[in-house]
Amino acid sequence: MSLKLAVLLAGLAALVGVGFGYFLRWIISLGQRGSVELRIKQMELHAREEAKKIVEEATTKAEETAKEKREEFKEREEKVKKTEDRLIKKEEFLDKRQLDIDKEIEQVKEKVSEIKSIREKAEGLEKQRYEELQKVSRMTEEDAKETLIKEIERKSEEDITIRLQKLENSGTEKIESRAKEILTSSIQRLANSVSSEVFSTSVAIPSDEIKGKIIGKEGRNIKAFERVSGVEIIVDDTPGLITISSYDSVRRQVAKAALEALIQDGRIQPAKIEEMVEKAKQEINKIIKEKGEAAAYECGVFNLDPRIVSILGRLHFRTSYGQNVLQHSIEMSHISGMLATEIGANVNIAKAGALLHDIGKAVDHEIAGTHVDIGRRILQKFGADEKIIRAMESHHGEYPYSTLESYIVQSADAISGARPGARRDSVENYLKRLGELEAIATSFTGVEKAYALQAGREIRIFVTPSEVNDLEAKDIARNIAIRVENELKYPGEIKVVVIRESRTIEFAR
Repeated sequence: MSLKLAVLLAGLAALVGVGFGYFLRWIISLGQRGSVELRIKQMELHAREEAKKIVEEATTKAEETAKEKREEFKEREEKVKKTEDRLIKKEEFLDKRQLDIDKEIEQVKEKVSEIKSIREKAEGLEKQRYEELQKVSRMTEEDAKETLIKEIERKSEEDITIRLQKLENSGTEKIESRAKEILTSSIQRLANSVSSEVFSTSVAIPSDEIKGKIIGKEGRNIKAFERVSGVEIIVDDTPGLITISSYDSVRRQVAKAALEALIQDGRIQPAKIEEMVEKAKQEINKIIKEKGEAAAYECGVFNLDPRIVSILGRLHFRTSYGQNVLQHSIEMSHISGMLATEIGANVNIAKAGALLHDIGKAVDHEIAGTHVDIGRRILQKFGADEKIIRAMESHHGEYPYSTLESYIVQSADAISGARPGARRDSVENYLKRLGELEAIATSFTGVEKAYALQAGREIRIFVTPSEVNDLEAKDIARNIAIRVENELKYPGEIKVVVIRESRTIEFAR
């Protein structure tokens, strides 16, 4: 009995617990639903405020846009109106112009009609006059022409006879002038312009900073460059330019190539300067070879020893009386070929002899003797054809004219050198004086090299320090000055500068 009661009480307690839990859950859910509804209402209120704000902003922006569009539309209407007014005025002008043109056309048509009528009347009068002439003369057109020709022949018979006699007498004169025509034709076909060599070359400098590097601290770099290259560097106020001055065109070209390489490299200092100058000398030697090959190819002279061609290329940097010797030789070769063709001589021998006639001038400052003798020895040494040697050796009359081609070479030399503007004697004398000035300096024992600068007003002599001491260097400068005074004629004074530089080189490894 007590067990049942306990079970019953337990069941009641369980029912009461379940009911109380459900009631408690219902109370909690009611509270949560109220807070969610509150949040929803707050969000809805906030969204309405945002929507109202957006609508107001959109309305304001729409009004502003509409206002701008109205103003823009108004401006466009004004522009369109102005354009319409302008087009109307232009159309009125064109209409007026068209009326004027129509009037002018009518006037032209009237004048054309008048001209046609006048022409018809003139043709009729001419026909009438022709018919009247035939009636009066009682001859046709062909009869009148034949009669007129016979009358002219009768009257001109004496003149024709005299003219025939003159033609016979002039035959001899024409034969004599044929030789002159051959020469003048050759000159005309090879009338190349000649420009005298200058003594300075300009090099473009990209900035004043580079110009400062070229000068160097206290002029160290520019002095080193002048010492190694043997030229004078002129730095003035001219923007973007540095001038290289020297009477020797080879030195100028070497200096220009070296200076341009230094500017491109950017590292300008004495050691680099010596390296670039040496490299530039190699490049110039390459150019000399190319110039010789190009000259031989242009003149059609082949099968020459490569050493002869290289020596020939050196003439590109040599002048004679202001005339470039290589261009003079090429010109002579063409003229000789023309003359040989006209008179039936050996064209190849004549062209080769003319091209190589001055080859001795390429090394006449290094070897004793006239340039003709030097040239003969060069050609004999390197196995040139004996006919070519005989053709070139007589162009100055030092050797007898042994072949027809030797006469041709001498004539071509006279034609090329004597024509107006080809040569300038004063330039040649000036170059000769500078060469003699350097020759006097290099004749002394211990002198390594000498350079004439400043148009011959200064000569710089470099001596070998192991052979010449400081006291001997002073004696050399004095002796050179005395010889220059005694042997040369010059205006003003010449500054003699002897430089003795001692250099020791070691390598750290």
